[in-house]
Amino acid sequence: MNGKLFNKVAVILLSCFLVAGCTGGNSKNYEETKSTLKVLYNTEGNFYQQYGDVFSVNNKNIDFEVISTQGLNNNLEGKKYEEAFDELIQKENPDILLLSTGNYEKYVADGKLVELDPFIDKDKYSLEGIYPGLIDMLKEMGGNKLYGLAPTFYGNALFYNKELFSKYGVEQPHDGMTWQDIIDLARRFPVDGDEKSRIYGFGNDFPISVDHLVNIISNSEGLMNVNPGTMKVTVDTDSWKKVYQLAIDADKSGAIYNPKDGGFMGGSIEEYYQSQAFLMGRVAMMIGDPYTLQNLKLAQDTMKDYKPIDVGIVSGPVNSTDPTTTMGTSMNEIFAINANSPNKEAAWKFIKFVNGEDYARIKSRTMNGNLLTRMSFNKDFEGQSLDVFYALKPKVNGNNTSSDKIPSAFNEQFQSIMSREIALIQENKKSLDEAIRTIQAEGQVTLDNALINQEKNKGNPNSSTETPNKTDQVIIMREDEK
Repeated sequence: MNGKLFNKVAVILLSCFLVAGCTGGNSKNYEETKSTLKVLYNTEGNFYQQYGDVFSVNNKNIDFEVISTQGLNNNLEGKKYEEAFDELIQKENPDILLLSTGNYEKYVADGKLVELDPFIDKDKYSLEGIYPGLIDMLKEMGGNKLYGLAPTFYGNALFYNKELFSKYGVEQPHDGMTWQDIIDLARRFPVDGDEKSRIYGFGNDFPISVDHLVNIISNSEGLMNVNPGTMKVTVDTDSWKKVYQLAIDADKSGAIYNPKDGGFMGGSIEEYYQSQAFLMGRVAMMIGDPYTLQNLKLAQDTMKDYKPIDVGIVSGPVNSTDPTTTMGTSMNEIFAINANSPNKEAAWKFIKFVNGEDYARIKSRTMNGNLLTRMSFNKDFEGQSLDVFYALKPKVNGNNTSSDKIPSAFNEQFQSIMSREIALIQENKKSLDEAIRTIQAEGQVTLDNALINQEKNKGNPNSSTETPNKTDQVIIMREDEK
């Protein structure tokens, strides 16, 4: 090579190095590329407080545009919330979607989400340390694939007052109790005394009516009022009868906290705490969550002469047919990537961070009632271990994942039918079998009418959603009886 040619080659190579990427650099490195992620969240302020500010400290190349879901409920214009939610996503095309357990499965089935497994494999991103049951639950809803991750979840457990169990000689609750076990134990406490001062075997933050007890027991058992596949009411079964009987017998025994005055109706913070029977040491057991622990601490800090409760916590209630599982776990903040996103890599970077150890370490310093899915970062609270909330395997609740298929008008009317029939049983005016048959028959009529109304009202935001008149109901019932 002669001198002139050598000099020209040297200049060209030097130029390539100086501009950082004539060949191997391949333009700007991804880490240096500026991008804006559109994120679906309830409000911009909440997003930055919970996630955005923490993420941005070490990711200054990524900005956010928050698409707020606040106010969707106030502007439905005859649509269901799920329809308005879908329309917002279609209109704004956010990169990152915030989903609940209920609509995550639907969005997976509709092909609207990006599978995360390839990103996880490429980055060797470790899922070890994340609550395994939740990963299994997300994969189950995703057809054995992962389409979203949740940094936090909601879980409940059985709280109990150790002093009351000791005082009345009742053995303490154990892990994995069913509702039958819980109510049997509750009935071993005395039921005498004034309503405002006596002890109750089981209670909650609010009075528990029989129909509410039916709802929470059936939810734990994974029972559904309606089969969303056939749109048939399903309460006339042995499983449902057992739930109704258990709830009615529990209320009749006097073991359940259900004061006639309806509980706290407003007042000072001290009056609020005084209305909480478990906090005041008058209820032996309740279903609670980490916020219950915070409430106990706040009551102690707020009220004069407050006597702290020696609290125990065990896992449960469990599904009686599968006692290693719970229906009491849900996720309201599943982050997923929109299949139409042009910023999938940046979106994954955000999801990876908020589900990672660094984020969990930061958020473990505060407690807001939810639990971190990164298990090792949930610190003990006031001497109480939170491990119990991870003891059971979460199970998909069909009531949550299929709620968008059931007309909203049906639920309120069905609840009214159910309450009326339970009252008739309590007044000895109907047998349980008779009441169940009525709930089944009238419930089906109500559902059929709600479906007809829903179909009529499609595309007509100003149309009424009232129940069809009685004549329409009679016609449908006659058709069913043919």
